[in-house]
Amino acid sequence: MARGKGPDGPHPVDRHVGRRVCEKRISLGYNQSDLGRALGLTFQQIQKYEKGANRISASKLWDIARFFKVDIGFFFEGLGEAQPGVAEEGAAFS
Repeated sequence: MARGKGPDGPHPVDRHVGRRVCEKRISLGYNQSDLGRALGLTFQQIQKYEKGANRISASKLWDIARFFKVDIGFFFEGLGEAQPGVAEEGAAFS
């Protein structure tokens, strides 16, 4: 089964972060090729990030935040606390 379909599809957090990257990119008037060039990536890789098909590494998310001039937290704003696969409130992390 192709990734993105069924229970093995993109993680909800990956989709959310990708959607936030897309929204910010569009609001600033950049296309996928512009962002790709700034990060040393192809527009196809940006497409995969934005769909959540490929996870964005911490270092790449840092680069994207610097390019957009936003805090890293921007990409996680609006993320629900009790989404499937995300630790619920009160859960301890070790």
